[in-house]
Amino acid sequence: MESIKKRILVVDDNVDAADMTAQMLQIYGLDAQVAYGGLECLNSARAHRPDLIFLDIGMPVMDGYQVAQAVRADKGLSDVKLVALTAWGDEASRIRARAAGFDIHLTKPANISELVDIACSEF
Repeated sequence: MESIKKRILVVDDNVDAADMTAQMLQIYGLDAQVAYGGLECLNSARAHRPDLIFLDIGMPVMDGYQVAQAVRADKGLSDVKLVALTAWGDEASRIRARAAGFDIHLTKPANISELVDIACSEF
């Protein structure tokens, strides 16, 4: 029996960072798409129903905290695993991320093997 490939959405307003992260995940055989902002993330998530979102926090217009809260408020996305992938690694940011609905908080630059391990984990 073949395993089902998890759908991953990588969200970052830094286009190069988002594209590179998604490409690295794809090299490991994962189904990774990108979005370059909060609203694009929500539209993509609603259309493609990812299993996991790697989400930057420091984005203009709609930051990662706001996106996480919107994902958690959407009944159709309630089971999505949210991973903060951000430069903000202080304790206050971690607490705020948890309160916004993130499951995991990673500080950039994250090791690709850590991202792959999270993406391949059973959740």
